Amino acid sequence: MLLRHTTATPPGPREALTVNPARTCQPVGAMYAALGIHGCLPHSHGSQGCCAYHRSTLTRHYKEPVMAATSSFTEGSSVFGGQSNLLQAIHNIFSIYEPDVIAIHTTCLSETIGDDIPQIIAAARDKKFIPEGKYVIHANTPSYVGSHVTGFSNMVKGMVAYFSEPGPQTKTINIIPGWVEPSDMWEIKRLCTLMGVKCILFPDTSDVLDCPQTGTLEFYPKGGTPIADIQRAGQSQMTLALGRTASLAAARELDTKCKVPCETLELPIGLRATDRFIDIMRRVCRVDIPAALEDERGRLMDIITDMHQYFYGKRVALWGDPDQLVSLTEFLVDLDMRPVYIVTGTPGKKFLSRIEKALQGKVPEAKVREGANADMFLMHQWIKQEKVDLLIGNTYMKYIARDENVPLLRHGFPILDRVGHQYFPTVGYKGGLRMLESIINMFLDKMDKEIREDLVELQL
Repeated sequence: MLLRHTTATPPGPREALTVNPARTCQPVGAMYAALGIHGCLPHSHGSQGCCAYHRSTLTRHYKEPVMAATSSFTEGSSVFGGQSNLLQAIHNIFSIYEPDVIAIHTTCLSETIGDDIPQIIAAARDKKFIPEGKYVIHANTPSYVGSHVTGFSNMVKGMVAYFSEPGPQTKTINIIPGWVEPSDMWEIKRLCTLMGVKCILFPDTSDVLDCPQTGTLEFYPKGGTPIADIQRAGQSQMTLALGRTASLAAARELDTKCKVPCETLELPIGLRATDRFIDIMRRVCRVDIPAALEDERGRLMDIITDMHQYFYGKRVALWGDPDQLVSLTEFLVDLDMRPVYIVTGTPGKKFLSRIEKALQGKVPEAKVREGANADMFLMHQWIKQEKVDLLIGNTYMKYIARDENVPLLRHGFPILDRVGHQYFPTVGYKGGLRMLESIINMFLDKMDKEIREDLVELQL
């Protein structure tokens, strides 16, 4: 393992070098968001290699085949532009695969060339390449800026720009869930149903990337947000943007275009974040909180109080997407754990103030970093300097976990070496319960493995 050669102190300042970044590129996020529209085929406007990487990354995480098309750039396209490739692609896709919508995202190559995607879409419409009742939308997602989270954000904003229309206000609320798992989207919809709240959730990858095995091929699964619902989002009474980085841009676009007011909340991961989510729905929709939901909260409170001695004072290192890290940090602090190292590769200075608020001044020794030089190498150096009791992050943290003999709670994107994340939520009270069960069992497994034989106990 090369990571075993990581030194506790850096050999010198790093300004232009990133080692194992805590992010991936924008088109991956744009492709994931596009899959949350029913009957949508994502399209990568670039080379075949780019599209293959983005598809394979999503496929390995969700353990489901991810369908996407590509403009298949060659050397000629790189010199003369990709308009002819994209026009031919639009014509072929609608003729052969018959999607309801093509969601185009750009890549480094097409962005560097400067292809004008709206002009190409207009040309395709003039040539009658887009059938009646079908749609083509786009988002600009160059890989050399931002991350998969900003790519997701740009594509969701594109959905609003192309589809949403103003109209008479209804008693519906929009929920933009941010980059979460299909299981989390199921849970958000379940909470709304339990409270009697009518919502339009978009994008929605449930029943798309967690499909049941039926024995028949469905090129376009039954899940995803219908286009008609995204169009009607402009008539809702309010938009809840869950996670500033992934969801705020689309919510603001909806406010500007359709005058639908928006409210930004942190992802409902943990006790207090879920409380805020439930409370704002209660107030906006003027509904009562059902007893069943109060019971769910009570069960989460029960495990927090019963198992507090196993959480107290434990040092935690986290890395991943900014929206998830903020809510996780708040949850850990509420458990009297100590999130001491927090790293995200997604750039954004507001992340630092959001984390500071989540820390509540209770972990003064916390180290927080965002952007290009916030990487796994830096995280490992910090851990070398002072150990932690738990790691929370994606699969790539397993190398640090192995080298330092620290338990790893896999969370975020991508998770390549485990299953279940697409089926079991981490949002809401039930999601918090599952997360705490996983953390406690990791601590107890490690204790049982390392404790002296004469101290082994059969019960807590």
